[in-house]
Amino acid sequence: MRKVIFAINTSLDGCCDHTKFNPDDELLEYFTRLVQDAGLFAYGRKTYQLMVPYWPDVAKNHLNETKADVEYARAFNAVSKIVVFSRSLEKSEGDNTTIVGTNIQDTILKLKHEEGKNIMVGGVDVASQIMALGLVDEYYFIVHPIIVGAGPRLFEGINLPERLGLKLVESKVLKSGCVAMRYVKE
Repeated sequence: MRKVIFAINTSLDGCCDHTKFNPDDELLEYFTRLVQDAGLFAYGRKTYQLMVPYWPDVAKNHLNETKADVEYARAFNAVSKIVVFSRSLEKSEGDNTTIVGTNIQDTILKLKHEEGKNIMVGGVDVASQIMALGLVDEYYFIVHPIIVGAGPRLFEGINLPERLGLKLVESKVLKSGCVAMRYVKE
C-alpha cells in the first residue's frame, strides 16, 4: 500500500505562506529527495496553481535558476500524476493532471491501494482534510527560523475527530537554521 506523505514549510509561528520563505539549495535538495519517492501529488487548487506551470517551466527552460532549482523541477516533472481537489478549477495545465470535485476520502483511499510510489500532499486546506480523515502516514515539517506574524496557518480550522499522536523519527538542522522533522502516526 502506498504511503500518504504530507510535507510543508512553516515559520516558527505556524505561517505556511510560501512567499515568506527563501529556499536555499540545501532545502531544495531535501525536498528533491522527498519528491523522488513520490508517484503522485494531491493538491488543492491554490497549491496546484502555485506549483504548475512554475516547476514544469523551470524544468524545461532553467534560465537563471540554480542547479538545485533545476534538479527539484526535474524531480517534480518526473512524478507521473497530479490529483487536484477543486470545485472551481475547470481545466488543468498538463496531461498528467486529474481534477476531482468532491469525495477526498474515497479518492485518497483508492489511490493508496494502487501500486506505485508515495502520494505527496501539499498545501494547507486539502492536507488538513486528508489528515482529519486519518489518511496521512508521515509528516515532514520544515520549520524556518522566522516569525511572520500573518498569513495562512498550519492546520488552521482543522477539525480532528480525536487527538492525533505523532512520533518523531528523524530530525535535521539545516545550515540555514531550518529544522526538518519527520513524524509518523503513533
